[in-house]
Amino acid sequence: MKFLADKRKRNIFIITTSVVLALAIITGACAIYLGDYYRADHEAISAFLEQGATWKEESGRIVLAPEGATKGLIFYPGGKVEYTAYLPLMQACAREGILCVLVEMPFNLAVLDVNAADGIQEEYPEIEEWYIGGHSLGGSMAASYVADHTEEYEGLILLGAYATADLSDTDLAVLSLFGSEDKVMNREKYDRNKSNLPTDFIEFVIDGGCHAYFGMYGAQDGDGTPTITNEEQIRITVENIVKLME
Repeated sequence: MKFLADKRKRNIFIITTSVVLALAIITGACAIYLGDYYRADHEAISAFLEQGATWKEESGRIVLAPEGATKGLIFYPGGKVEYTAYLPLMQACAREGILCVLVEMPFNLAVLDVNAADGIQEEYPEIEEWYIGGHSLGGSMAASYVADHTEEYEGLILLGAYATADLSDTDLAVLSLFGSEDKVMNREKYDRNKSNLPTDFIEFVIDGGCHAYFGMYGAQDGDGTPTITNEEQIRITVENIVKLME
């Protein structure tokens, strides 16, 4: 009996140790994965931003509110990209009179807070038309969010992204932009998911553009080689956003 009891104790110890070790490995792997992300290129951003440009950081978001704005854009950053990397894009939109709300995501993953846009509209009652958009994974999550809030938004902006949510029967104005040299976005999935968008959605391919140049965070693994500058891709992007809103 003592032998069986000792054997049972050894088995429990082995199982417990194995579980603890497995959890430690999983936790460590998650920490490494979540800690490995693209940092904003602050030097490039500083060179791009206009002198005297103003914005405010509050509650995990950056807000650029030009005087007299009547149109608003809520923006979800790309997966594993520091959200401040999109400050140049947001400032360029704000220069066109668009109020921009750039949302920070938990661990830089929009999939962990799809509902990040909740409550933002109520804070800016002066805005008459709202749009939501995002880059890459952020764009897909913005599409998933707006699918449940179609009456609250005028349109959706997808940058190097596609919608897995079905928006085909909505009245949303949809703009889809991607670079001709984008090697990160899965083009087969993009083409397959076009059917989720309204039939009159606007597609614009940025000649020479790449996946990473919607933000400023350097080169992205697996991306193509752009033939235009980061600044030029942002300029073209904003031009198309303004056209959609008009």
